[in-house]
Amino acid sequence: MHKIQEALLRAAQEKNLGQYTLREIGSFIGESSPQKIKHHLLQLETKGLIKIDKIKGLIKKTRQEWERSLSGNTKLLTIPILGSANAGPAKIFAETNIEGFLRISSSLLAPVKTKEPRFFALKVSGPSMNRAEIGGKRIEDGDYVIVDVSDKHVRNGDIVLSIIDGMANIKKFYLDKKNNQVILMSQSTKDFPPIYIHEDDDFMINGKVVQVIKRPKIR
Repeated sequence: MHKIQEALLRAAQEKNLGQYTLREIGSFIGESSPQKIKHHLLQLETKGLIKIDKIKGLIKKTRQEWERSLSGNTKLLTIPILGSANAGPAKIFAETNIEGFLRISSSLLAPVKTKEPRFFALKVSGPSMNRAEIGGKRIEDGDYVIVDVSDKHVRNGDIVLSIIDGMANIKKFYLDKKNNQVILMSQSTKDFPPIYIHEDDDFMINGKVVQVIKRPKIR
């Protein structure tokens, strides 16, 4: 994300930017060009990260929230897509740029344990988890996985999104305390060796996979 957009998001979180001129908004973030401010505000709106209401004079940062009711307790959630995660060897970089959004009914998401879950979606690339299941659905190439990034307290057997040397991987997590290592296991119809991680390696758990959105098979 462009640094001006990052600064605008921070400013929009603190105040309603719709009450100010483009030049005044620029002064908040150290940018003197009103045209640049206008351009990046429109980019943020296109990405769904802010809402601009010219009639009400409102510019607010959007939060990942239930947008509208569908029926009864069923609601619609807009989840940002943050690129691809490799379900094979670690070859695809974990991107932070939003590539689009999934609109998902709440009935498609299983209950999560965290009090304030924060979700994002990743497109699966590779076959190494095609025998792993979340909620009875296998993680196959081309599917989307929903990751709860607020849940990093994982247990053995959980499917996690890990970042290794800046690369995203979807794997089954095991903590081998006896040998002081983390093992990231594939579950596949093909033969993929485990990934062994030392505690001092450039490694982090970025969240737990809580749902699979299957790629439609339309003939």
